[in-house]
Amino acid sequence: MARASGSKREREEPARLPVVGAEPPERADAARNRQKIVAAARSLTEKRSLEKISLDEVAEAAGVGVGTVYRRFGDRSGLAYALLDDSERALQSAFLQGPPPLGPGAPPSARVRAFLHAYLDRLLRETDLLLAAETSAPTGRYTGAYAAHRAHLAALVAEARPDADAAYLADALLAPLAAPLIVHQTVDLGMDAARLKAGLDALVEGLLGTAAGRP
Repeated sequence: MARASGSKREREEPARLPVVGAEPPERADAARNRQKIVAAARSLTEKRSLEKISLDEVAEAAGVGVGTVYRRFGDRSGLAYALLDDSERALQSAFLQGPPPLGPGAPPSARVRAFLHAYLDRLLRETDLLLAAETSAPTGRYTGAYAAHRAHLAALVAEARPDADAAYLADALLAPLAAPLIVHQTVDLGMDAARLKAGLDALVEGLLGTAAGRP
């Protein structure tokens, strides 16, 4: 008689499929420490920008060793992305399954335009955190959710312009949304959101066609 493969528990419980982009499951104590660190950092950032807060301060406020903060988040950039997690989840939910034009159902050029506008709105709301996330490490901007944003735009560009290098153009569309550039444009040059969105629209039109994405 053939032996059943796997343990009794393996036979009784369905296998869990991996979730794209998901982090490995955390131990209960690690999850608690993460929550305490994020809560402490969020509380501190209500009074000062994250770039002016040391990880030692975060550790002390969370009641954990500073080594725990470094092991869990690596640097200030990693901690900033953790603080941005809720708004990032909301953005991804909107462009993956929300109503058009940001979500499915609109022409690709309209979805590109809607994504750029939505990301800019978020950037203007959470400038300090995104600035810390993108500048605390040399390649900080390209960690976090950048790959998901790039893949989303590349798919839309490929649909709108099958002849184009969609991956390169996705990077080109994201380039104007770098937090340091937006700070320079809004603070140093006095540009407002309407002007920034008009510039993004012109970029989309230039890459994807005349009046691309406009209502």
